[in-house]
Amino acid sequence: MARSEEKKLRLRKALNHEEHDRIPVGDFFWTGFMRNAREKWGQDFDPYRYFDLDYIVITPNMDPHIKPFEILEQKGEDIVIRTGFEATIKRSGTVVMPHYESFSIKTPEELESFIFDDPADPRRFYMGGDDQINCVGDALLRDIPAWDERVNAYAEDFAVFGSVCEPYEYLWRVIGTENAMYWMMEEPELLKNFVDRIGTFALEFCRAQIEAGKGRLSGMYIWGDVAYKNGMLFSPELWRKVFKPHVKALIDLCHEHGLMIVYHGCGNATKIYEDMVEIGLDSYNPLEVKAGLDVVKLKENYAKRLSFVGNIDVRALESGDPKVIKKELLYKMQAGKNGGWIFQSDHSVSSGVAPESYKLAIEILREYGNYPLNIQRIQKELEEL
Repeated sequence: MARSEEKKLRLRKALNHEEHDRIPVGDFFWTGFMRNAREKWGQDFDPYRYFDLDYIVITPNMDPHIKPFEILEQKGEDIVIRTGFEATIKRSGTVVMPHYESFSIKTPEELESFIFDDPADPRRFYMGGDDQINCVGDALLRDIPAWDERVNAYAEDFAVFGSVCEPYEYLWRVIGTENAMYWMMEEPELLKNFVDRIGTFALEFCRAQIEAGKGRLSGMYIWGDVAYKNGMLFSPELWRKVFKPHVKALIDLCHEHGLMIVYHGCGNATKIYEDMVEIGLDSYNPLEVKAGLDVVKLKENYAKRLSFVGNIDVRALESGDPKVIKKELLYKMQAGKNGGWIFQSDHSVSSGVAPESYKLAIEILREYGNYPLNIQRIQKELEEL
């Protein structure tokens, strides 16, 4: 069996709450971690190949306007750009998070006049360049290779997931978080109409992405940060009325094409997990520990109904302490019993994680994470740590 087919099977079994040969693994990596790893292991270091991970998420250009970044100001390591979301963003040296300075839409009345480029425009998949989702993060990237080229680079050896933003994740990038929150209350109909337009765009973008994948995609990540540390950003009732139908439409489309689906939502969104079960979601990610989430306990509540990806506390990995790392992994590995869990950090592998620490985590996973899990051994060693 080809390497990619074996990995696809491993993932499908896990998301279907079944055991295969071992617990699957995937992750996201910050620029600082990559820089440190390349200094240690060479400039051609690729974490997916080096650690033999099972899947990778590759995102096309989903900017509403397909165009190169416009540099508005640059001084030393500080740079201000305008993106295809018509957002003005400042990147400052090694500061992790970019700062969103302004947005082209200033009032709710302007929402109606915002025009989206064709969601199926071939440039999204077959032309390299700049786009906000891929290029504005803990570093600023420019002129990245085309999505089709990036998919080809991994399709033979990994399960490849595409990705799409659900409407709230897209909304705040167009108008900003503050406006999104206020306008939900002040101009609910205008905002809902715009959300519905985003939902139509996202669905057609997802459809075009699946077609452009030409059978190379195994799954789809749906990005949707609708919560923070203490709970939902807005009421579950509002989410159900405004956003849930669009998430369901994306899930239905992907399932029609046989794709596995992972919803990536930061913070604590447990109040809508039952909704996610209802609309057929396969798996939820990343389960941030600092938001009070524990995948072992979640598995008890959602066994056979919802699978999970993540929850390895990145702070344990950042500690560099082998005992702390092993304790974290052995405890969370219990969630892998009967499938239903994929190993991953509880967001992404930060610049504060030493390459050796992540390598140790993978080695522990490989030693203890083979099926059938030896739960007695895992629990005995946990007691000794």
